[in-house]
Parts: sequence; C-alpha cells; structure tokens
Amino acid sequence: MTTTTRLPHAGRTSPRAPAPPDAPSPRPRPLARLAARGTPYLFIAPFFVLFAVFGLYPLLYTAWVSLHEWKMGMKGDFVGLDNYSKLFGDPDFWNALVNTVGMLVMATVPQLLLALVVASMLNQRLRGMTFLRLGILLPIVTSVAAVGIVFSQLFDRDAGMANGLLHLVGIGPVDWRAERWSSWAAISTMVDWRWTGYNSLIYLAAMQAVPKELYEAASIDGAGRVRQLFAITVPMIRPAVIFTVISSTIAGLQLFTEPLIFAQGSNAISGGSLRQFQTMSMFMFEKAFRNFDYGYGSAVAWMIFLIIIVLTVVNFLIVRRTR
Repeated sequence: MTTTTRLPHAGRTSPRAPAPPDAPSPRPRPLARLAARGTPYLFIAPFFVLFAVFGLYPLLYTAWVSLHEWKMGMKGDFVGLDNYSKLFGDPDFWNALVNTVGMLVMATVPQLLLALVVASMLNQRLRGMTFLRLGILLPIVTSVAAVGIVFSQLFDRDAGMANGLLHLVGIGPVDWRAERWSSWAAISTMVDWRWTGYNSLIYLAAMQAVPKELYEAASIDGAGRVRQLFAITVPMIRPAVIFTVISSTIAGLQLFTEPLIFAQGSNAISGGSLRQFQTMSMFMFEKAFRNFDYGYGSAVAWMIFLIIIVLTVVNFLIVRRTR
C-alpha cells in the first residue's frame, strides 16, 4: 500500500519516497588528516623559528663563550667555570647587583601601587575618559633618550628643578649623581614616569571585567573606595598583578639606558665615579664591549639570566600566595 502526504503549499498529495539506507561516512584521506592536524603547528611555527634563531641560539652561544678565555679577535683556551669563579670574587659585580636590586625595589613598588590607583580612577565614570586613557600612554611613546636627557636636567645639581623644589621647603641642594641613594631615587623616578601608565592600562583592562554588582553590594554594606580596592579589585585582577610584577622585575634587572644617560660623560658606563649606580647590564657591557673580554662578559650575561629566573619565580610565588 502506497502512503501519501499533503504538501502544505500546493494542496496536492504525492507518494512518500522511501528513506535511503544509511551510507557509511567516507574516511578522510591521509593528506587531509595531516593537513587538519598540522595546520595549527604551521601557524605557530614562525614564532618558534624566530625564537630559535634570535633567542635560543645566542643564549647557548653565550654560554659556550663564557667557558672560554675569549678576547677581541681571538678565541682562547677552554677555561671551564673560571670566568664564573672570577665573577663571584669581583666586588664590582656585587656592587652592580646591589645597585640593580636597590633601584628595582625603589622603582617597582611605588610604580605598581601608583598604577593601581590610576587605573582605579580611570575605571570611574569621568568626562573625557578616552583622552585621559590616551594621555597616560604618552610616556611610553616618548624616546628613552629624550626622557633621560630631560630628567638629567631636572636633577642637575646647580640648575635642576628638583633642587629648586627642595629649596622651597628649606632643604639644601643635592648632588644627585654623587651619592648612591640620591642617584637611585633620580633613576627610579625616571623609570616610574615612563612605565606607570603602561601598567595602569593593564590593570584598567582587568578591572573592566570585574562585575559591577560586587561594588554595588559592597557600597550597600558600607565599604569605602579604599576597602573596595583592596577587598574586591586586587583579588579579582590577580593574574594582571602577577603579570606586571614579573614583567617589571625582568625590566628592572635589565635596567641599562636610563642610568647610562643619567651618568653622562665618557665614563658613563661605569655608573658614576664610584660606580654608585652601575647596574648589572652596564657592568656586562663594560666588560664585553669596552674591555673586550667577551668570555667574562658572557659569564656576567648568564648570571643576569639566572638571577632573573630566580627572582621571577620568587615574585610569582609570593604574589600568588598573597590574599
């Protein structure tokens, strides 16, 4: 018996066709399977190729050079870890390490706290918000050399604006380049001015994802702005905080241009007459490219690399456990 069905639009009946039997789905060809699985690796391959050429190879080659007595124009004998043992007994290296860590602390801590406050203010409803957000990016696009020259004038001993402001509150002039602490403060101010806006934007992007209901509930419970900042905002943007702490630590341990421009003179790479603000990067550059001791300079470079890894891991663990 033949069944019929009525077409709604035609008002006629037609015989129902029998359903075709289930046909087995064709198996993808080997080439198609290879393309499907290999395409993602192909897309990310350029990064790893560039990293291998410009990152991994120089790193390994520097390690190889650090194991030799390598002077300009000649490759000396294999000396093993002699360059590293010499480095541990070099007081100039420890002086550079203390300077670097000191300026890292003096620059990073206030920089991140100020960035958090600025981002919290930018997260409010204010007029001209786009202009304000773009304004804090201006220090990033400014040339580092220009920043160094301007701040060198501001912290000039005889005619600098910093000493002028101190004079207004009854404090005598400070020779900012002469002492360790004063030079650290001047260079840290330079670093803070340049990177606070960058970190503020990172915090601001993270704050945009925090639910507004949490702030409304906190306001109903009587929590003020400061309490909301540390009880709601900071815990909710912890991944962004971890990122900024790690990136600031790495940048601080590689500090080079700002103190070099601040030093001025033919011996600027020494970081002052008494090496009072010479960083590890400046010390490495001095040994490798002024004294042309590439083996010893490579050992310094590897020590900087290892110190960055250790301090980055320590910072990560501390920030992750902080509630």
